[in-house]
Amino acid sequence: MPYYASLRRESPDVRKRVAEGLLRLRKSIVDQKVPLRTVSGDVLIASWNIREFDSRKYGGRLIDAFYYIAEILSHFDLIAIQEVRDDLSALDRVQSLLGSWWKYVVTDVTDAGLGGNGERMAFLYDSRKVTFGGLAGEIVLPPSKIDTEVLQFARTPFVCGFKSGWAKIDLCTVHIYYGDGVPLDPRRLAEIEKLADFLAKRAKKAAQPKPTDGKPAIKPPEPDTLILLGDFNIFDTKDATLKAITDAGFKIPTVLTDRKGSNLGRDKFYDQIAIWRGKRFDETDRGGVLDFYDAVFRAEDEAIYGPLINPAKSGKPPTYKDWKTYQMSDHLVLWAAFKVDFAETYLADLAAE
Repeated sequence: MPYYASLRRESPDVRKRVAEGLLRLRKSIVDQKVPLRTVSGDVLIASWNIREFDSRKYGGRLIDAFYYIAEILSHFDLIAIQEVRDDLSALDRVQSLLGSWWKYVVTDVTDAGLGGNGERMAFLYDSRKVTFGGLAGEIVLPPSKIDTEVLQFARTPFVCGFKSGWAKIDLCTVHIYYGDGVPLDPRRLAEIEKLADFLAKRAKKAAQPKPTDGKPAIKPPEPDTLILLGDFNIFDTKDATLKAITDAGFKIPTVLTDRKGSNLGRDKFYDQIAIWRGKRFDETDRGGVLDFYDAVFRAEDEAIYGPLINPAKSGKPPTYKDWKTYQMSDHLVLWAAFKVDFAETYLADLAAE
């Protein structure tokens, strides 16, 4: 759990307000059936687009938001975070609340042109449960004979390798181009198709036997599990944008196929987690969308926060509904638990030999 001791340094009214919010939030997370984390049990993987983390829009985030964000993140083992900005002080502040065993790997800033918005992408993880495997890279699509000038991603996908339990996991996090507010923006669909196809080909190649000089081909070890996750800006599960992921061979965990959306209206499926299963890694029946707005920055809290809302540059104050998304986010948290402990299976196989 995060360090709460620093709350003692706050004024009594702030300390009371944040403590009450944290109590509600902790209860809500339990009520929404997010399991308790364990050292050797299932790995809890999440994806969260934290809106403009951290811009200074409307005066920046209150201390409340940093504690609430840290509390939410502390309930997962490995989190892909989108919309991290140039200034990493907000991510560092959350990390300090979580504890020194929490680490992160982050990309450089994507150019603001062509929809990049000056963003980074990051993986935050509890190093007591998850270790960084050494792989880290941004995906740039190679040219082909047909397409010699490949259109690159507005925000470059980020791949990192991790280990947890018996599993080796390569995760690719994305923030796909949004464009026009329509379900099938052509560039958005093209980005998803090209990325899913590129990763699928790489996964298939890793599983192919390796030829040797005149000798029988060597069967390679089963490849690492590959997880594609992040903000795909997918409007509906029936759209071609999601079909492009599954057609490439990725599978949406069963627990995430029948759920509400991860936007505030709960009717858009922007955020996704898709897996290309490798060795010693299995789905579980636990996962979903964590809605934190039933506990913090609630509608009934407008009277408390109203006087703290700074006006926009135009001088016109934002609505409370919009302002609070710059405190927390306009995305909810998508998560799933995966089995990575295969000790009993391994021992049973040995015993059967």
